[in-house]
Amino acid sequence: MSRAALLVLADGRFPAGGHAHSGGAEEAVKAGRVSGAASLADFCRGRLHTTGLVAASLAAAAALGIDPVALDGAADARTPSPALRAAARKLGRQLLRAARAIWPSAELDALGRHFPKGAHQPVVLGLAARAAGLGPVDAAYCAAYENVSGPATATVRLLSLDPFDATAVLARLAPEVDRVVDRAVEAARRVAYDGVDALPAASAPLLEIGAEGHAAWPVRLFAS
Repeated sequence: MSRAALLVLADGRFPAGGHAHSGGAEEAVKAGRVSGAASLADFCRGRLHTTGLVAASLAAAAALGIDPVALDGAADARTPSPALRAAARKLGRQLLRAARAIWPSAELDALGRHFPKGAHQPVVLGLAARAAGLGPVDAAYCAAYENVSGPATATVRLLSLDPFDATAVLARLAPEVDRVVDRAVEAARRVAYDGVDALPAASAPLLEIGAEGHAAWPVRLFAS
């Protein structure tokens, strides 16, 4: 295992298209729910313990070698919003393209053949981590961190928020990221015995509703 590979995969500059997505922050800013560092922290904390937990568990399960087709179905069931499902598959397709170029893998190739229009991003992330020689904990950390770092980075653009303040939000959330990763990996390990129903299904209805409204905006800075 090379922990340096984890740094490559988790780097915000990894060419997987994440920079074009705000994780719901654009809609939340327009609605007035995110207006500064304090409300950004609340927003990111909410994402972390809902969509972040689900994504981390899916990524960890994929890294463990659980059937990615079953995991993709579980991701679909946990994503009620068609707009968010479409965004997750688009991100998954872009991530798969990058991962196959960087860490060639028969498992990644097979996933691409089965889902030519893209699998859910956390599932691809877990298989990419596996191809890079990383484990379920590493995959879960990547997924959990992405779920909060994306909105924090987007808010710097959307609100001209001081980057120091945005990064401080992420630093203060670090202990909670650790706890979410622990829960995610524990759930992922149960999948081998209990099936995909063992994965968490934490919901964030306001993110789902906001995503549907955001998808209909005529002008957007971010794709989601």
